[in-house]
Amino acid sequence: MKSIWLNSFILAIILFCSTAAWAQTKTRINWTAVTGAQSGMFMAQQEGLFKKNGLDVELIHIPSSSRGIQAILAGEIGFSFMDGANEVQANLKGANLALVAGATNRQVFSLMAKADIKRIVDLKGKKIGITRFGSAPDISIRYALRKYNINPDKDLTLIQLGFMATVAAGLQGGSIEGGVVSPPTQFAIDKAGFKELISITDMDFAFPNPALVAVGSIIRGKPDVINRFIRAYTRGIHRARNDREFTYKSMAKYTKIQDVEVLRKAYDFYMSKVLERAPYVNMVGVQNVLDDLAKSVPAAKNAKPEQFVDLRFLDALEKSGLLKELYP
Repeated sequence: MKSIWLNSFILAIILFCSTAAWAQTKTRINWTAVTGAQSGMFMAQQEGLFKKNGLDVELIHIPSSSRGIQAILAGEIGFSFMDGANEVQANLKGANLALVAGATNRQVFSLMAKADIKRIVDLKGKKIGITRFGSAPDISIRYALRKYNINPDKDLTLIQLGFMATVAAGLQGGSIEGGVVSPPTQFAIDKAGFKELISITDMDFAFPNPALVAVGSIIRGKPDVINRFIRAYTRGIHRARNDREFTYKSMAKYTKIQDVEVLRKAYDFYMSKVLERAPYVNMVGVQNVLDDLAKSVPAAKNAKPEQFVDLRFLDALEKSGLLKELYP
């Protein structure tokens, strides 16, 4: 009896020490855009799901994929959500990054315009706001306009405004006639009297945006941290899908949008239309990134999507049985 008690005590000590050591794993994760696409991460943080998986996570906000890459390469953050184009382009220049998970696998944007612009052809000669050249809004609007035989470099003027909030402010202030935004900003702009001229989301343009990017040193040296993050993040997505009211509060906290009607529309949009239940990366989307970059970056022409995605973590998620547990 004494032996059994002693063995149980030793086992408890081992488990306690193991859990205590596990809980010391600190990591900084960057989110880049005011969007409902990152609701799973917000919920995982709010609900303590990262902590339950032994991660002491600090969420930081660097509102630009290009700046996020600079921070991750400098070792200032461990992971960053960003659009896939920035990761691919950085790797083609010699960076050591990989897409390890996804959030949405299409370009989720709309071109919002002044109410007096009735037709897409009326955009000619107008000023259209985007965040930055080379950003996901820039890539998406160029893709959309080509479908309507409009040359964005000749027929109109794309204006860099830095952030989605400043694109919205530019529309409302009259310095631009149109702007590329995503929900919930899109619904706030709609409520202010502007109209959706093009739904790029409905064009179903496959694209990793946003996706979770990790640097090679962490992938090689701390793969278990990535596995634990993805498990917590996947549970966060599931919780977001099943707790509408708490997700509103979570989105409001991080996006700073307090309008419940706007948040409700954003929630319905992301949960029913674009947010992946499982955080897979669509390889067709990565190929679309390469095809777009190949127009100006020769190295992209012969590159393969597999060079930019590390699938082992998503494979581990599948084998763990978590997805079957959450979505039986």
